[in-house]
Amino acid sequence: MEKFDLIVIGSGPAGFAAAMRALDFGKHVCLLEAKNLGGAGILNGALTSKAMWELSHDYAIAAKVSRGYRASGLSVDYKQVRKTVIEAAKEKQYQMLSQIETFSPEKSEHGSLSLKYGRAKFLDFNTVELSKKNGEKELLKAQDFVIATGARPREYPGIPIDRQRIIDSEGVLSLEKFPERMLIIGSGIIGCEFATIFSNFGQTKVHLLDRSNRVIPYEDNDLSDFVSENLTKNGVVIHHTAQLRTIRKHKTHLEVVLDYQDGHSKVIEVDVALISIGRIPNTDNLGLDKLGIEVNRSKYLKINDICMIENNPKHSNIYAAGDITGHGQLYNIAELQGRYAVKSIYNKVVFPLNYENMSTLMFFKPEVAAVGMNEKTCRHKKISYQVAYYSNQLVNRTIAMRNTNGFVKIIVSNNEEKRILGMRAAGPQASAFIVSIAQLIDRGSTLAEMSKIVHPHPSVTEGIQACLRVFDNKSVFKPKAFPNLIKLATWTAESD
Repeated sequence: MEKFDLIVIGSGPAGFAAAMRALDFGKHVCLLEAKNLGGAGILNGALTSKAMWELSHDYAIAAKVSRGYRASGLSVDYKQVRKTVIEAAKEKQYQMLSQIETFSPEKSEHGSLSLKYGRAKFLDFNTVELSKKNGEKELLKAQDFVIATGARPREYPGIPIDRQRIIDSEGVLSLEKFPERMLIIGSGIIGCEFATIFSNFGQTKVHLLDRSNRVIPYEDNDLSDFVSENLTKNGVVIHHTAQLRTIRKHKTHLEVVLDYQDGHSKVIEVDVALISIGRIPNTDNLGLDKLGIEVNRSKYLKINDICMIENNPKHSNIYAAGDITGHGQLYNIAELQGRYAVKSIYNKVVFPLNYENMSTLMFFKPEVAAVGMNEKTCRHKKISYQVAYYSNQLVNRTIAMRNTNGFVKIIVSNNEEKRILGMRAAGPQASAFIVSIAQLIDRGSTLAEMSKIVHPHPSVTEGIQACLRVFDNKSVFKPKAFPNLIKLATWTAESD
């Protein structure tokens, strides 16, 4: 029976980060993976979907005819797209494998990494049983554990996944060709991203099912409307306030029945249905019941502020990180928690874990970035605020790029301090500059402090500078001259 300092269950963003951080502390680590190295963060998640988005983005630009050039004979083959996307995933997997081999037990004395494939199940607080694909079982022992088993796509009741015509996000790469017609069920970030990808390629008529009256419903209405309008411009048909009743399979097509909020129904014909209604944590069959560890109704593991599983006070050697903790299913949160859990185990914590200002990137057309609070959150928390909006149509760099579809929106507290509370940005490079604002929010920076920053010219981030100046009526271009492009509003908790 092999013994380790730490066993990490799951090699996704949280698990791999945890294993590497333990290596930094000279520990002997065993990384267990049930399927693919890197988990959903690599093969069926962030990396592959963003690789596909980049390809679709390039294709959409090449297909433009409004910039003074025209690409002749432009075509796209789904098999080649899939091949390129898989190559990207394998590139990252082999980078991970190269590091694991570099620090293998045979070569490294001061800390080591061992990778084993199979499904892990706890037998007691220091022992797991690893069930391998060939039926063999192996017992492994460790002083401490980090559970980082991630999440999987949520199933739609009564609509089984067949991996051919009815798929989820993990089945996109199983498609053999671009479907002529596709229904995407779910209008959250993942659903809207895939709607963008397939409509960018221009080979698929995309239908998007939105149960509410807005896509990305947890964001402010102006952002939701912006995303919805751009999806529609891209050719996506959005079915607002519609619910899926059933999908009937025919030899040549799928017949989809939709029921709308106002009582009418509609039947549409598609070739592929992609179910994207969220993800559920992989906490089943881990043997947690034997340890007295309970999961909540949503199957999440409750952790405390140092990532230790909270309802297990007698044994402080089992931690959890990533999607299974319910703190937001984002790659950066998973990686942060994985690293933090290991620092907690080995008493290396310097500062408390903070989830408040995690940046979120949404790969639509155009890309959207978010950090901090939005207006809905401020109103829910009764925080008085001011909000300024500045369109990319007035930013020199985006004008030069011929790509002015976007904006910067900044929220500050409505008091003398005017502390930065949040920002939403859309358009070119939005994903690149959001992190600088996240850092300033985290430091509690004020409007006055941010206004001292002089942005380079010509740059997309000059939109931030111009937006900040709107609060003090100091912007070069004025709201009175451009009322639809520059806006300033105030909300007070007392007026609600």
